Amino acid sequence: MGTVKTEFLVDPAWIAARIDDPSVRLVEIDVSPAAYNAGHVPGAVFWDAYRDLRHPDYLPVGDAALQELVCNAGIDAGTTVVFHGYGAHLGFWLLKNHGHRNVCLMDGSRERWTSAGQGWSRDTPRHARRNYPLAPGNPHRASKADVCAMLGTPGIVVDTRSRAEYDGERFWPSGPTAGAGRAGHIPGAVHVPIELLRTEDGAFRDTHTMQQVLRERGVDPRAALVTYCTIGNRAAQAWFALTHLLGYENVRVYYGSWTEWGMATDTPIEVPATV
Repeated sequence: MGTVKTEFLVDPAWIAARIDDPSVRLVEIDVSPAAYNAGHVPGAVFWDAYRDLRHPDYLPVGDAALQELVCNAGIDAGTTVVFHGYGAHLGFWLLKNHGHRNVCLMDGSRERWTSAGQGWSRDTPRHARRNYPLAPGNPHRASKADVCAMLGTPGIVVDTRSRAEYDGERFWPSGPTAGAGRAGHIPGAVHVPIELLRTEDGAFRDTHTMQQVLRERGVDPRAALVTYCTIGNRAAQAWFALTHLLGYENVRVYYGSWTEWGMATDTPIEVPATV
């Protein structure tokens, strides 16, 4: 295993000390703008995990669309980007995957900001657009074809969804939805619900506990690993824990995740015999 990295984690005090720093950009990611609109960290921009990072068919947007999102947020190569909110780890993974060097996150609930005595803002910031070509290549990303090639090989696919999703009782975390695809899991996937790696308040568990959870489920730190969930958020959380907190060296995120795999017609799906 490699070196454990914690320098990417920041707290509310760190953010508050840099709230007016033009070289720091705060980005909140969630599946709905409701919480952001009710109040957010001053100066933070909002990215919608569905509308900004996915197409209407739920497939991830391409590199060009992501670059537009980044440029419109006033981010360039010298910007330190701090992600927070429900999808913080997804944003962190996306930018690291595209070679952006200065990326941090405030781990845990967005309410850490107010719990630290800081106040919300309702002002929508406007940042001057930057011209910033993201680096090509996806070293931390696995495609559907990559995952198909792993089936039956020594590589390990890690499913971070709930038991109900893994067992095929639900397609979406919140339950069945009209028009949803096939439910179940990728054949041979090891089930590691993200809740086993995180506490109720959203923080990661201690490294010993996480290592024990993974060891009990047969996740070999020396193997090639791919994490997935529904839209990539929980998978990105697991990727962060494995790579930055536990020092695993060969981990990728299947960003298409179940919204791609379960809606495709040419992918194998496994469900328990009783389902």
